[in-house]
Amino acid sequence: MKKGKRIATGAVTLVLLAGLTACEGMSRQGRNTAIGAGAGAVGGAVLTGGSTAGTLGGAAIGGIVGHEASK
Repeated sequence: MKKGKRIATGAVTLVLLAGLTACEGMSRQGRNTAIGAGAGAVGGAVLTGGSTAGTLGGAAIGGIVGHEASK
């Protein structure tokens, strides 16, 4: 079961990083929000052992921090 979570976490990380390449036309604040959400999702997944709630919570917190930091 742990191997499946690691593969899923790795896949989510790759998708998020690939999604960041689409940030070229975004505003600075939008880009920082997306980067914060991606980093928060990875951090939340790592800290909670890959739980869905931890990943989503990390993404939400990271997105808020990224959004507010660029004001």
